[in-house]
Amino acid sequence: MFTWDSWKKGFDIWEEHTAQLIETMMRSPAVLGPAGTLMGQAMKMKTEHDKRLATAWGQVGLPTRRDQERTLYALNQLQSSVLDLQEQLAEARAEIAALKAAPVAAPAVAEVPRASKAKTAPTGQA
Repeated sequence: MFTWDSWKKGFDIWEEHTAQLIETMMRSPAVLGPAGTLMGQAMKMKTEHDKRLATAWGQVGLPTRRDQERTLYALNQLQSSVLDLQEQLAEARAEIAALKAAPVAAPAVAEVPRASKAKTAPTGQA
């Protein structure tokens, strides 16, 4: 009977020979040249397709991918700014709360020198 182990051994042998054959083929200039040309043409077609699709979206009045990316970038900047402001506000509130909770010492009052009342002789008496 054909068991799992014998099937697995046969598959491993087939896989090893196939991998060697494909590696040899993929290193061959006869395969690499046309494959590179095909890849280049596919990329040109994709670029042209993306341009036409963006134009179509623009004509319909919908934002293109580039417009969406710009908007997303602006939103991320705004969100970052809001988070920074929230942190600053929390720090300021904590500082105000600490100042309110701290006991307030009475301000030191500086004594103002008073003019002494010097006894003067009444005028007109000699």
